[in-house]
Amino acid sequence: MNKVSFTLILGFAVLAACKPGINNSQTKITSNADHLLESRYKMLLDYPVDSMSMPRSMTIKTNTIKKVPSKDWTSGFFAGNLWQLYRLTGNKAYKIQAEKWTLFSKKESVNNGSHDVGFKVYCAFGEGLKVEKNAAYEKIIIRGAETLCSRYNEKTGAIRSWDFNKDIWDYPVIIDNMMNLELLFEASKLSGNPKYHDIAVKHANTTLKNQFRADNSCYHVIDYNPNTGAVRKKTTLQGYNDDSVWARGQAWAVYGFTMSYRYTKNQSYLNQAEATAQFFMTNKNLPEDGIPYWDFKDPNIPNSARDVSAATVIASALYELYGFTKNKNYLAYADKIINTLHSENYILNKEINAPFILDHSTGNWPKHDEIDEPIIYSDYYFLEALLRKKDL
Repeated sequence: MNKVSFTLILGFAVLAACKPGINNSQTKITSNADHLLESRYKMLLDYPVDSMSMPRSMTIKTNTIKKVPSKDWTSGFFAGNLWQLYRLTGNKAYKIQAEKWTLFSKKESVNNGSHDVGFKVYCAFGEGLKVEKNAAYEKIIIRGAETLCSRYNEKTGAIRSWDFNKDIWDYPVIIDNMMNLELLFEASKLSGNPKYHDIAVKHANTTLKNQFRADNSCYHVIDYNPNTGAVRKKTTLQGYNDDSVWARGQAWAVYGFTMSYRYTKNQSYLNQAEATAQFFMTNKNLPEDGIPYWDFKDPNIPNSARDVSAATVIASALYELYGFTKNKNYLAYADKIINTLHSENYILNKEINAPFILDHSTGNWPKHDEIDEPIIYSDYYFLEALLRKKDL
């Protein structure tokens, strides 16, 4: 693919959203951002292949890349990014690298010590299947779904999230876990086995019943009694406090229920996705540029960290939600996010040699971990949003 067509693809989502009559300075900014994105994308190709060095985040001040093995919940995203860049650009070099990195997540399909089998397996192997049929990939996805189902409890009607902090929780279920249901839905389609689909639906129904507040924001963690299924407490690990509104958690909810509607056409899922999207988009503490603070109720707002990862997750979700509803408010807000991120304020400087695209995400604020940094899953959902925008 020649450089001109490559740059056009890079700027597709932004240019499609621009209004007529923009001035020359705006055009220059877009052009600069296109070239900056091109340089960032290339750095993913240059990152050396190593099964124990999957890039997760980066501390720019010390020029330190946080590297993780396949057991880390973020391990599947880098391979997924490479697959998505192949789809965006047509450059086979991304496909070749994606195949190498994807195989490192294979053993996670039998690791039942984590609820994040979906993130680790589907974000790699599932993205590969979007490029071409691969029987080996299909088997790994089905095996991963079987592993994830081993964490399901019929009494709670939900898949257990963490195994740690057993002195605090009996059976924690986090809103993030909605994202792992895509693995189950796809496994049912691939295998013809309704078991995976049925457990995904039961988990979604339990989440729908217990995870949301009256204003349609969601709690991060619901702790259940595993013997009775009763709710023990509603709390958080990554929000400001139990009653706060962790931004990425709200984005997981919109994405998860939109995705679940895709597979089930259950209207209640679509209704919840729309209600939480409305809460997010109209929140009084949402900045003008559309990139949320890490928690909508952080008392330090406006002197609080932003979370680009929350923005990219909800942008990708809203493009799909728009496809189901044709509500132009979803399209407009998703476009706003992409336009904002398509700038030198958020794209990493080309002088920073690292396999990341965007800056200013927040990982775990309460633990002071990965604050205002490039984080791999932010890039994954940014690229997915670009693809979904392009498909529209």
